[in-house]
Amino acid sequence: MHPVFYVGIDVGSTTIKIAVLSPFLKFIWGRYVRHLSDIHHAFMELAGELQQQCPGARITAAISGSGGLGLSQEMELPFVQEIIAETKAIRTFHPETDVIIELGGEDAKITYLRDGADQRMNGACAGGTGAFIDRMASLLSTDAAGLNRMAAQASQIYPIASRCGVFAKTDIQALLNEGAPHEDIAISVFQSVVNQTLTGLTCGKPIRGSVAFLGGPLTFLPELRKRFQETLKLSDDAMIVPGHGELYVAMGAALSGRNNRPFDLDSWIRKISQKPHIAQAGMAVLSPLFDNSSDYQSFLDRHRRFTTPKKDLALASGPCWLGLDAGSTTIKAVLIDHDQNLLYQWYGNNKGEPLDGARKILQDLYSRMPSSAWICGTGITGYGEALLRRALHADTGEVETMAHYRSARYFCPDVSAILDIGGQDMKYCRIRDGAIDSILLNEACSSGCGSFLDTFAHSLHMDIQRFSQLALQSRTPADLGSRCTVFMNSKVREAQKNGLSIPDIAAGLSYSVIRNALYKVIRLRKSSDMGERVVVQGGTFYNDAVLRAFEKLLGREVIRPDIAGLMGAFGMALIARERCSADTRSSLLSAEDLKSLTLRTQVRRCPGCGNHCLVTISLFSDGGTFVSGNRCERGESIALTGKASSTPTLPNMYAWKYRRLFSYKPIPAARAYRGSVGIPRVLNMYEDYPFWFTFFTRLHYRVVLSSPDIRRIPMEAMETIPSDSECYPSKLTHAHILDLLKRHPDRIWYPCIEKGPPEEGLDNQYHCPMVTSYPESIQANMEEQLQSSGIPFLHPFLPLHNPKHLLRRLKQEIIPWGPSSEEIRQALAAAEAEQALYQQELLEKTKQVLKEIAEKNRTGIVLAGRPYHIDPAVNHGIPELINQLGMPVLTEDGISMLGKTPKNLRVCNQWAWHGRLYRAAEYVSRNPCLELVELNSFGCGLDAVVTDQVQEILSAAGRLYTSVKIDEGMNLGAVKIRLRSLAAASRERRLSLKKPENDLSASIRAVRPFRKIDTILIPEMSPIHFPLIESAVSSEGYHLHVVRPEGSHDINTGLSYVNNDACYPAIITIGSLIRALLSGRYDLSKTALMMSQTGGACRASNYPALLKKALTDAGIPEVPILYFNVASLKANAEFHVSLAMVHKLLMSVIYGDALMRCLYAVRPYESEAGSAESLYHYWMNRCAEAVRKPSFQSFSRNIKHIISDFDHLPRLSVTKTKIGIVGEIYVKFHPLASHNIVRAIEENGGEAATSGLLDFFLYSLLDSRFQYQSLDGSWIHSAADRLLLRWMEWYRRPYAKALRNSIHIQPLASIQEMARRASHFLSLGNRAGEGWFLTADMLDLLQDKCRGIVCLQPFGCLPNHITGKGMMHKIHQSYPESVLLALDCDAGASSVNQLNRLKLLMNTLQEGKSEDSISNMIQETYSPRKGKKL
Repeated sequence: MHPVFYVGIDVGSTTIKIAVLSPFLKFIWGRYVRHLSDIHHAFMELAGELQQQCPGARITAAISGSGGLGLSQEMELPFVQEIIAETKAIRTFHPETDVIIELGGEDAKITYLRDGADQRMNGACAGGTGAFIDRMASLLSTDAAGLNRMAAQASQIYPIASRCGVFAKTDIQALLNEGAPHEDIAISVFQSVVNQTLTGLTCGKPIRGSVAFLGGPLTFLPELRKRFQETLKLSDDAMIVPGHGELYVAMGAALSGRNNRPFDLDSWIRKISQKPHIAQAGMAVLSPLFDNSSDYQSFLDRHRRFTTPKKDLALASGPCWLGLDAGSTTIKAVLIDHDQNLLYQWYGNNKGEPLDGARKILQDLYSRMPSSAWICGTGITGYGEALLRRALHADTGEVETMAHYRSARYFCPDVSAILDIGGQDMKYCRIRDGAIDSILLNEACSSGCGSFLDTFAHSLHMDIQRFSQLALQSRTPADLGSRCTVFMNSKVREAQKNGLSIPDIAAGLSYSVIRNALYKVIRLRKSSDMGERVVVQGGTFYNDAVLRAFEKLLGREVIRPDIAGLMGAFGMALIARERCSADTRSSLLSAEDLKSLTLRTQVRRCPGCGNHCLVTISLFSDGGTFVSGNRCERGESIALTGKASSTPTLPNMYAWKYRRLFSYKPIPAARAYRGSVGIPRVLNMYEDYPFWFTFFTRLHYRVVLSSPDIRRIPMEAMETIPSDSECYPSKLTHAHILDLLKRHPDRIWYPCIEKGPPEEGLDNQYHCPMVTSYPESIQANMEEQLQSSGIPFLHPFLPLHNPKHLLRRLKQEIIPWGPSSEEIRQALAAAEAEQALYQQELLEKTKQVLKEIAEKNRTGIVLAGRPYHIDPAVNHGIPELINQLGMPVLTEDGISMLGKTPKNLRVCNQWAWHGRLYRAAEYVSRNPCLELVELNSFGCGLDAVVTDQVQEILSAAGRLYTSVKIDEGMNLGAVKIRLRSLAAASRERRLSLKKPENDLSASIRAVRPFRKIDTILIPEMSPIHFPLIESAVSSEGYHLHVVRPEGSHDINTGLSYVNNDACYPAIITIGSLIRALLSGRYDLSKTALMMSQTGGACRASNYPALLKKALTDAGIPEVPILYFNVASLKANAEFHVSLAMVHKLLMSVIYGDALMRCLYAVRPYESEAGSAESLYHYWMNRCAEAVRKPSFQSFSRNIKHIISDFDHLPRLSVTKTKIGIVGEIYVKFHPLASHNIVRAIEENGGEAATSGLLDFFLYSLLDSRFQYQSLDGSWIHSAADRLLLRWMEWYRRPYAKALRNSIHIQPLASIQEMARRASHFLSLGNRAGEGWFLTADMLDLLQDKCRGIVCLQPFGCLPNHITGKGMMHKIHQSYPESVLLALDCDAGASSVNQLNRLKLLMNTLQEGKSEDSISNMIQETYSPRKGKKL
C-alpha cells in the first residue's frame, strides 16, 4: 500500500503555495507561484505538478490562506485559518519560538506563543505587506529581489511613510527628484515596512525572546529581515529563519489535515478536473462603458475635436519655447513656436531618474532642432522642478496646478473645472468668474491614480494599453468600490470567484479610479458643481475606459485634449512664452554642456536646529549645487557654507509660541525642597504649560519637562501604543513619558482636562477625547514601564477652567503631597495670572505681525491647527517652509482673538480649539492680506466636521481653502505644491472683479420654519429595536417611518453627500435618508427627518449638521430636522413628547433588549433550523402591538413569557464558544455597519452576546454623579439623573427578574456594578461616546463567560482609542485566557479581511492550548534552529 502524504495548500492574496509532508513529517516537495488573480487556474496547474511528484499516492489535504475559503468549498477540502496553520507548523518544527512575524501579499501577522497564543492581523491598512514592497520596487524600476540587492549597498535611511502606499510613494518620488541614491531609498522602504508592522500590530505588547520569520517577503528578502533584527535588537540566536519559510502556512495546513480520512490522489484530480468551475452569484455589477461599437466610435470622434495645431520641427524657424513637466512617475516635454504650434513632444517614464530623463529629452531635441530655430525660454513644473531648474539652468518655473490651468484655458477659455489624474497624484481645480476658486489634491489614498491601474495590469502580466482595451469589451463591469489599492486584490478575487472576467474587472477598476476622484478627492455632490465645461488632463485619461467611466458617473460629456498627458508641459511652454521675450535666448544648458553634466550627492544631518534634517546635497559638474531635505532657508546655507544665512527672517508665530511657552527656567534643586514634578511636552500642555509650571514652581517643586528633541518614537515606546490608527501627536506622548521616566522626577503630572477655556460663540468647550483622556491610555499601556520606574503617574480629571471647582479638586489632589490649602490657593492665583499674561502677549504679538504684513504689503498665512501642532515633530517644518516661500506665519489662536464666530454656523460649535478655527476663518475671510491653511492630523475624527465648516466660511467670502494632512512621515514636496498653488491662485483671484458676499447662508441655506408634518423619517439604528419604536411613536398619532438601509446603495449615497472622513454611522444613516427623500415616495413639503444628537464629546453631536449640509447639497434644504438626544427633543408645535410616549418608548427599548438577548443566546443551539427566528418574529409582532396600548402588568407578563418561550425552545446539546460584541452604539447594533458580525460568529460555530440599548442610556445618566463629584457638574443635575436612573431600573425589574430565573440566558448586571468593575481599570470621567461603559461592557461580558470580545468602532472614532482599544492590554492582563479583537468599520474596510480576523479569533479559542504529540518525531527530522535538514 502506498504511504499517506500530508498535503497543504495556502492561497494568499497574490500567491498560491503547496507543501507535501511525508508520514514522518519530513518536507518532500513544495511550490510558491503567483496566481495572477486566477486562483482556480493556478491551483489546477499545481495539482497537476503534485500528481507528477507523487503518482499513485494517497493523501490527506487541507486549504488555508486569505483567499482559500472559496477554493476549499469548491474542492471539498477542509479549511484552516492561516495563523492557526502557521502556529501549528512552528510549534511542530520550532517549539522554542516565542513570537512569529509573517508578511504576505496583503496581510501582516504577529503571533505571540508564550502565556497563551495572542494572534494579531492587520485590519484597515495593507501598508508594509508584500504588495506594498512590490509597488515601492516598481518606483525604482526593479522588483523585490532587486530592492533587496540595492538595500545591501545602502549607507543611509530616510524617513518614509509606512501607513499607506500613497504616502510612501510621495516620499520616494520626492527623494528621487532630489537625487537620493536608490540604495538608500531601498533600505528606507524596508525600514518603513518594519515600522508599519510593529506599530500596527504590537499595540501595547512588546516582542521578546526568539522570533520566527515567515512568509515570502521575509524568506526571500534577507535585508528586510535584517531591518527587523536591528529594530528589535535581536541576537542571531533569537532569529529563527526556517527553511521553506514561505511555505509554513501550507505546511501547517498539511499538519492540520493529517488526521482526516486519506483519499487517492489520482482519482481526486480526475474528479476535480472534470468538475466545472461554477461561479458564485452575488457580486454587484455596473452598466457597460459602451452600448455597442458605434457608441464607442462616436465617443472617439467627439474627443478628436480638441486638438493642438502641429508643425514639423524640421521646418521650424525663429523663437521657440520649451516646457518640461517632471511628474511623479513620468517626464513630459513640449516645444511650441510663436504661433503656439506644437513642434515637439515627449512622454516617457522617468524610471526614478528625473535628471537622466530630462537629459535624454534635451539630447533628442537638440539633435532634431534645425539651426533656423532657437529656444527663447524654458519653463519647468512638476515634482522635479527645483532639481531640474538648478541643474539645467532653466529660465523659469511654476507650480504644476497653475501650469495645468494655463493649458486648460488654451483649449477652453471658459473652463469651469479641471481634473488632472497622474501616476500617483490627482489635482482638481474649480474655476469661478475666471479665477481659481478651489484647489484639491489627493492626500490619503492613491486608488484613484494611474499607478493604481498600472499595478493591476502588471500583476496580470499585461501592459496598461491592453488592460484598457479589455475594459471596453466588458458587458458587466464589476462593482469593486473605491478602496485601498493593496486591499483591492481581495475584491478582484471575489469578482473572479463570482465568474466575472478580466474585462469585467478592468472596467470595474476604471470605475473605481473615477469614484475615488469624485467622492474622496473632489467630494462631488452633484455634477452641476463642476460646471458646464470640464477639462480632463493627465496620462491616465489617455485610457478610454477611465474617460468613459468619468463621463458616465458625472452624467455629462467632458473635454479631453489630444495632448491630455502633456498638459503640464504645454502649459509651462505657454507660461515661458509669456515670461521670456522672443528676442532673448534661453539660459538652458547647451548640447555641449549637457554632455559633460554629471551629478554626485552627499547626505548629512543639518545641525542648525532640533529638527536635524537629513539634507541631500547635489553637486553638479559645472559648479552648481542643489540642497534638498532642509525645512528652512538656513538649512541650505549651513549645508553649503557651514554657517546660517544672515538674511532677515520673516515672522513665524509657530516658532514664537514654542519659545514663549517653554522659556520658563525651573528653580534650582536646592530651592525645590518639595522635590520635582515631571510634565510631558504633549497635547494640551502646548497651551496649559504656563499654568502648570507656575503652579508647581510656586509650591517649590522643580518642574522637569520632557525633551524638545523627540522627533521619532523609539521601539520601547512604540510597543506600548494601543491603536495603529490614532493620530501621531497622541502616539508621541508615549515617547515623551518614556523620556520623563529617564529623567527621574519624583512624580509625573499629566491631568485629564475635559474642557478648554470659555470663549466667544461656543455651544460647549470640550477638548477632543484624545486630548482629554490620553493619560488614561498611558496608564493602561505603559503600566510595566511606570511600575518598574517607581515613579507615580498622576492623571486626575480636573475642571481647569472653572476656578471655584478647580481649587477644590487641587486641594484634594495636592494636599496629600504636603502643601497647605492656602499655599495651593496662592499658587493657583499665580498660575491663572501667568496663563492670562501668556494669552495677552500672544494677542499683542499677533497684532504686531499683522501690522508688519500690512505695511510691507505681504501675504500672511494663518496656519490653523491645534496648539500641539507647534511641535516641530508634528508640523514637520511647514511653518519654516511657508517662510521660505516669502510669507509670514500666524496661528489660529492668535487670530481667533480678533475674529468673531460667524452667523449661521452649521455645526454644533462645541469643541474649544475648533471654535477658534471658525473665528480665525471669519477674520481671514474679511482680510485680503491673509490666507488660511488648515493642518489636520491623519486619523483625526473631528476634522471631518471641522474642515467642511472652515471651507464653507472661506468659500462664502470667495476665499480659497487649503488643507494639509500631516502624519508621522511627511515629505514637504507635496505640501510645497499646495502652498505655491495657494499663492498663485490668490494672485489670480485678485484679478477677479466680482466680490462675493460674505454670507454663510449662501452656502448653507437656512431651514424654513416648521410646517404641518405628515411623515417623520428616522434612520434605523437597530433592526430589532426600531420597529418597536416605530410602532410606539405611530400610536401617538405621528406617522413615523423607520428608513432601513439598502446596503451598498445607501453607503455610496452617503459617501456622495458626507465628508468621507466622517463617522461611518453618519455616512450610512444620512445616505439612507437622502436616498429615501429622493426616491419620490414622500411629499417633501410634509416630511421631516429625525436624527440623534448625543450632545456630548462625540462626533454624533454633529450628525444633524452633516445632515443639514447633505440636504442642501441634494437641493432639498427645506426639509426640517428634529434633533433627538438623551436629554431633550428639539421639536416644534407639531411634535410633542408626552409622558405616555416616554412610557411606550421605554417599553420598546426593553422589549428590544429582551428579544435581542434571547435570540442571540438561543439561535446557535436550536435543534430545528429557523425555529428561534420564527419565535422571535412571533414575539416581535406581539410586542409591537403591545406598545401601542401598554400596561405595566401586560408588559411584565410578556417579558416573562418571552424568556420562558426561548428557554424551552428545543435545542442541541452542544457547547459553543461565546463571543461578546461591544463598541460604538450604531456599529454594534446594526448588521450593515458591522458586516453582520453576529451571523458571522454563529456561522463559524460561536454564540454572540451583547449588552442592551437601555444600558447605554443608564450609563449616560450615571455620568452626572462623577461630574458633580470631580468636575464642574451641579448637584441638581446629578440628583435629577439619579432619580431618572432609578425609575428606568424599576421599569426594567421584570426583565431582570425573568433573566435571573432563566435556564439558558445570562442575567443582567446593574449599571452600578458595571461602573464599579470598570473603575478598577479607568476613571469614570471618561464620558465621550460610549466612554467608560465600553470598558465596563467588555468586563461584564467576560464575567458572563464570553471567551472572546470583538470591539467594533468606526474608523477615526476617538473615544474608542481610549476606552476600547486603549484598555485591551490592561483587560487582557486580568483575563489572560481571553482573546480581544478590535475591528474598524468603514466604507473602505475589507469584509474579507475582517472575516479572516474573526475566523482567527474563533479558531484561536476553539483550538485551545492542546499540543501536538509529535514533537519527538520532528526533532529527528529538523534541527532546532534555522530549519536546516540533518
